Amino acid sequence: MPEMRPIRDDLQATLDARRDLGPDYETALVESFVERLDATIAARVQAEQGGHGLAPVKPKHRQNTGAAMIPIALGSMGLGIPLTAIAAGNSGLVGLTITWLAIVAINVAAAVAIMRRG
Repeated sequence: MPEMRPIRDDLQATLDARRDLGPDYETALVESFVERLDATIAARVQAEQGGHGLAPVKPKHRQNTGAAMIPIALGSMGLGIPLTAIAAGNSGLVGLTITWLAIVAINVAAAVAIMRRG
């Protein structure tokens, strides 16, 4: 496969640079190689789609927003149970209401932040 040669050369150069520079530069070297690999893949996909009139494909780097909310929702539920017991035992309905309003506000703020980012 002659078209694989440049990417193999890039990988070999990255490995050689990592060996020469040490582990301190590993992250930067890997990110640089991944960017070149993404660009190569995108160029190949675009070349293949060029004859079919399809829109070019952009690489995805973002996480699904629904998946990003799962840890927040589970954390809220996990913390909500003991907080509910504490608030209900010490403050009654007022403490319980304030506790759950705070949990809802935190979840809404997190959802808004994730939606803006994604």
